[in-house]
Amino acid sequence: MLMNRKKLIFLIIAVLFMIAMVIIGIDISSRTTFPGSKGNLKERIVPTDSIKKNEEPKQD
Repeated sequence: MLMNRKKLIFLIIAVLFMIAMVIIGIDISSRTTFPGSKGNLKERIVPTDSIKKNEEPKQD
């Protein structure tokens, strides 16, 4: 009887843990976007370092 009660408690805790993990996963995934869903912006295609190197210096 005691062993069955421990198994039941373990299963209840395991199920609650899994439900919590699913809820957290859904919450995180709803706050982020898939990188491929955004358009190809100029800033994303060309690294910012190369933009700075290719610019001509301004003459005053």
